[in-house]
Amino acid sequence: MKKILCALLCAVMLGSFAAFFAGCGQSAGAGEVNVFCWGDYFAEGQDDLRNVLEEFEKETGIKVNYTTYETNEDLYNMLKSSNVSYDIVVPSEYLISKLIKENLLQEINYDNIPNYKYINDRFKHLDCDPDSKYTVIYQWGVTAMVYDKTKVKNKPKDWDALWDESLKGDILMINNSRDAMAIAMQLCGINPSTCTKEDIDKAAAKLREQKPLLKKYVMDQVFTEMETGQSAIAPYYAGDIAMMMEENEDLDYVLPENGSNLFYDAMCIPTCSKNKENAEKFINFMQKPDVAAENCKYLRYGCANDEAVKLLDEDIRESELTFPPEKYLDKCYVFSNLDDDVYEYMQAQFVKIQAE
Repeated sequence: MKKILCALLCAVMLGSFAAFFAGCGQSAGAGEVNVFCWGDYFAEGQDDLRNVLEEFEKETGIKVNYTTYETNEDLYNMLKSSNVSYDIVVPSEYLISKLIKENLLQEINYDNIPNYKYINDRFKHLDCDPDSKYTVIYQWGVTAMVYDKTKVKNKPKDWDALWDESLKGDILMINNSRDAMAIAMQLCGINPSTCTKEDIDKAAAKLREQKPLLKKYVMDQVFTEMETGQSAIAPYYAGDIAMMMEENEDLDYVLPENGSNLFYDAMCIPTCSKNKENAEKFINFMQKPDVAAENCKYLRYGCANDEAVKLLDEDIRESELTFPPEKYLDKCYVFSNLDDDVYEYMQAQFVKIQAE
């Protein structure tokens, strides 16, 4: 997932205990579903919205054990090396490819997912799952820029605004190697969908040019920085920018004119699942139009459920941050899985840039 929010220590501890008791290689009860997912990724009564996890439990009698991870890499390492059993995971596109390749996902019985019929065709037969055997999309979005109109005189057009020397000391950069390198690659004329070590070197040189202009690298700190007018401009995930703009009327957004990263997270069933039918019930429930709409209202990421979109308020339906135009999506790229040595090289170069 791209939305990254600060998690309270107690929530992490509770999640850890849930993982321990629900998993540890033991068979979970027939009335349970063990969900391993990004934190804060479902409407649970926040902002006067419904609690969809409680509704699932009431409707099905199935108890939800919800445990969280912070990165795709944490998810991968848990599935690869742990004895814990999970029934639902929600990886991003590039990790899905890797999990399929390594036989860490099992095929979904779509007969048990009748609400799959509501999914928009663009989000079926995903690049990471072209035969639609392993995935049901959950959320999607694009990377964009947020800027403060009181600090940035002219509306930016593309990523080069993040290298604007007039904004020195007021620029934030995303603290994620894949996203940061991708932005730099686009400016170097490289398609970031997949890349080589040579491409990474070119992107790293571009990021080194930027570093003297930066205030700092950020992830969830971007909310405070931009909502309180402490910084001028930042790249981030469009759904989150929509929420920032609700908190500060001086903020505006840019969809970079040459396109950006189109990302998505999908619900999958890992091979370690001991409650596959319950998992399929959970996936199907989350694609009920009214439930999918509720999650979209909370997250402000794109909703792939066409019937759910009809239930959204007009301001969300017409928001380019939640639903960028189709012609814009056609210009976007999707990350693919990189060979381990290439990805590790990217990580190492990014850490090196930050340490210099």
